[in-house]
Amino acid sequence: MNSLSNMLVRASRLNPNGTAMIYSGCDYTWTALQARISRLAAGLQKLGLEPEERIGILSLNSHRFFESVFGISWMGCALVPMNTRWALAENTYAAKDSGLRVLIFGDTFIDQAQQLLAEVDSLQHIIYAGDGECPDGAVHYESLIEEHGAIAPSQRGGSDMAGIFYTGGTTGFPKGVMLSHDAIWSSAIGALPSFNMSRNSIYLHAAPMFHVADFAGSMNTTLCCATHVILPSFDPAQVLSTFAAQRITHVLMVPSMIKMLLNHPDAGSADVSSLETIIYGASPMPLAVLEQCLATWPTVGLVQAYGQTELAPVATTLPMRDHVKGSAKLKAAGIPTAVTDMRIVDSSGADCTAGKTGEIAVHGPHTMLGYWNKPEETASTLQNGWVFTGDAGYLDEEGYLFIVDRVKDMVVSGGENVFTTEVENAIISHGAVRDVAVIGIPHEEWGEAVHAIVVLHEGARVEEKDILEHCRSRIAGYKLPKGITIRDEPLPLSGAGKVLKTELRKPYWAGQDRQVN
Repeated sequence: MNSLSNMLVRASRLNPNGTAMIYSGCDYTWTALQARISRLAAGLQKLGLEPEERIGILSLNSHRFFESVFGISWMGCALVPMNTRWALAENTYAAKDSGLRVLIFGDTFIDQAQQLLAEVDSLQHIIYAGDGECPDGAVHYESLIEEHGAIAPSQRGGSDMAGIFYTGGTTGFPKGVMLSHDAIWSSAIGALPSFNMSRNSIYLHAAPMFHVADFAGSMNTTLCCATHVILPSFDPAQVLSTFAAQRITHVLMVPSMIKMLLNHPDAGSADVSSLETIIYGASPMPLAVLEQCLATWPTVGLVQAYGQTELAPVATTLPMRDHVKGSAKLKAAGIPTAVTDMRIVDSSGADCTAGKTGEIAVHGPHTMLGYWNKPEETASTLQNGWVFTGDAGYLDEEGYLFIVDRVKDMVVSGGENVFTTEVENAIISHGAVRDVAVIGIPHEEWGEAVHAIVVLHEGARVEEKDILEHCRSRIAGYKLPKGITIRDEPLPLSGAGKVLKTELRKPYWAGQDRQVN
């Protein structure tokens, strides 16, 4: 039976003396890691937890975060990773909605954990997984390991719920996505050939571990019985130095992280000789950034993974062989994995022909069980086993998927559909532009107008007309922004590195009854 705990048992059996994890001076073999996790599970069990109850993790990346993921599965409960960038009110919602019984928290979240304990009725225990003195009202994580002997892993797995993963809330209020053990295992198996991992791989956790994107890299590394290297959070200089110091072979990052790495003054001189694969996904990758990465680090292979939380999370991959400068495939999201079936559906529900844009729908063993406590939203998204992704795209004659935009991010201006990603790609190819987000804003005549919010490179100066002229040869005239705002501060990002377009839209749509005209 597939389960997170059985994945760990397998790695310990097949590579018992191999290095499983490296974090801030802590090195564990797979055997030692399994011993800690099985004892952690025993300690959790002694708190009176029953199978299927929910345990949250609110922490920056750490060895204890990784152990908790598998320890929760080991004792038969369901994991709830908490977003480290959410405010107290947002995490209070997730804790109440999921009915958390226990919260494991790190040093950065002592105050929030104590407030959650006071405000969430279902929450009975908070477990301190930091390195300092245990706060009042909490149980020390290490005491759960030190004071309990190992127990056998739970028999829960397969179609049982492994965890509730809350969506980032970039386009609305967060929903708790229920993922089974089978779904997580199947998604990892489907992505494994493209991720090019082996027993000798060394994977760097640079993205936040609460996010399902890094979860994909984590599960693939565990399946390969390879090595996890963990950084507390993303810092460009630290990531570049860790590539060399730990001889990293694989890393998963969202495009905003790759942009920050490439813009670091040490990017060109960094030692990336061990780095075999950069996996990227979770948000659109501008073509200009992709080509910059190929030019800066020509020896490093690139792999794109497309999917979403509801797909545990990988649906398609664009392998290394298609990452060639000038290739039309660079704009593709890849081909469906071996476990993925895919359709492109028009507004009437009929399948689209090759090259025609519609909504992407996905079927397979990696699809979600549904949204926690949201039957109406589940019925809308999960139809006859197909997840309707909310993404607009098309399949070409060779079966490659091209993402056009989020269906909800599409701007309808004067009756014409304008996909914001296409406009963003045109704008960011301008040499002065560091980052960009395109949104729809109200317009009396056209209903909505295309508006660009631009962040320039430090010291750069450019006028709106110059950007428009640059884009004029790249996109149709009706797609050109009707206005451009140049801002000094970075674009607002979610904990997963996605641009929070809802925040950017707010000033323009204030007082409107709806967010579309």
